[in-house]
Amino acid sequence: MLGTNDLAKDTWAQIVKGRAPMMPWIMMALAAARANGLTILDGVFNDIEDVEGCREECRQSRDLGFDGKTIIHPSQIEPANTCFAPSSDEVERARKVISIFDEPEHGKAGALKIEGRMYERQHLGMMRRAVAWHEAIVAKGT
Repeated sequence: MLGTNDLAKDTWAQIVKGRAPMMPWIMMALAAARANGLTILDGVFNDIEDVEGCREECRQSRDLGFDGKTIIHPSQIEPANTCFAPSSDEVERARKVISIFDEPEHGKAGALKIEGRMYERQHLGMMRRAVAWHEAIVAKGT
């Protein structure tokens, strides 16, 4: 778990919208976690009354590559869950890409154009992860 409040305390970096002063350390922590096969959670969002600010930071966290966001208040549950869960469009696209790469005629393809976008075989891990997360969320809800 990335301790963004600890980072601010130790470096005197300001806690500001967008977290630009902390971005180098955030990215170093993400790179270290990925290099070592670790799960990494983003630190807390301190303003428990700013639900939209929390949502923005959760989106940023997901876009940067975090696995989740630590939360400190019930008002932060929905933004965190919504932002980190793959959307139905993402899941549909992931299933389609996986399915096309799995076709026998594409067995050795390194990259394919699918609906106007290029996908490399290396993207399949991301696609499978989106489907797996979706299926785990669905299973948990039932």
